[in-house]
Amino acid sequence: MLWPMLALSLAFCGLAVLALCAVRVYAEVRRLSRQVAESSRRINRAAEDLERATAPLGSQVDALRRDGQPVRTVTDRD
Repeated sequence: MLWPMLALSLAFCGLAVLALCAVRVYAEVRRLSRQVAESSRRINRAAEDLERATAPLGSQVDALRRDGQPVRTVTDRD
C-alpha cells in the first residue's frame, strides 16, 4: 500500500509543478503581449509624426518641380 500512495503523491507533486510553470508562462505571455501592444502604439505614433513632418517637405519638393528647378536627392553626389 505504501508504493501506490507514494506514486500518487509524486504524481500530484509533478502536476502541481507543471501547473505552477503554466501559471508563470501565462503571466509572462500576458506581460509580453502588453509590451508588444505598447511598442506597436509607439511605432504607429512615430509613423504618424513622421508623416506630418514630411508633408510640408513634400509640398516644397512639388513646388520646386513645378518651377522646373532640378531637385537634389540623397543619392546625388557633389
